[in-house]
Order: sequence, then structure tokens, then C-alpha cells
Amino acid sequence: QVQLVESGGGSVQAGGSLRLSCAASGYFYSTYCMGWFRQAPGKEREGVAVIDSDGYTSYALAVKGRFTISKDNAKITLYLQMNSLKPEDTAMYYCAAEFRRLCTLTPNEYGYWGQGTQVTVSS
Repeated sequence: QVQLVESGGGSVQAGGSLRLSCAASGYFYSTYCMGWFRQAPGKEREGVAVIDSDGYTSYALAVKGRFTISKDNAKITLYLQMNSLKPEDTAMYYCAAEFRRLCTLTPNEYGYWGQGTQVTVSS
């Protein structure tokens, strides 16, 4: 059973930075996808950034150039460095994982989820 625990959320002013972490536990197959997703009030959950077991990354257009996803293979920990934050980045951020080869930004393709961490950006 895979468990994911996020941390690092908080409140920040526009233009600021935050770093999210996701600690994973349980058995991980050698081929996997991990990613960050977010959901703002009244909106559907959307993909932010994903990374595969080989380190290939993919980003949503809204965050490309501002956010960086990375992972620590030894600890199976996922990170999201968020710079130049905007009020529209305000949302609950979730870590997700799935054992598959092709990693996409589609939330429905991920079966393992953390509880989420809140990010609030004020103008």
C-alpha cells in the first residue's frame, strides 16, 4: 500500500516562493509516475507537474517556467518548487502516484493520493 504525505503549504504574497514536499512510503515498482495536482474552490482538480521514474517532467502551461518538480529517489520524496506565485495559484495541492509508463497531467489516471496541503497567494 502506497501512502503519500504532503507538507510545505502556507500563505505567501504574490511574487513569493514556496516549496512543497511529498513523502512516499510503501512498495514502489521501478516504473512509476508521480505528480502534483491542485484544486481551487469551485473548480475541477487539475494537473500541475508530473515526473516519471526516469526523471522526465511535464508541466501545465500555467506554471511552466515558474514551478519545478523534482524527486529524491533514495527517499522517494517528491518536491515542487514554486516561484513567482500568483493569486490564481491559490488551491489545495495534492501529491499523486501511479505505476504506469506514460505520465500525464490527467488526475483520473492516478490511483494514489495524499491528503493535500493548502497554498494561498495574496495580492
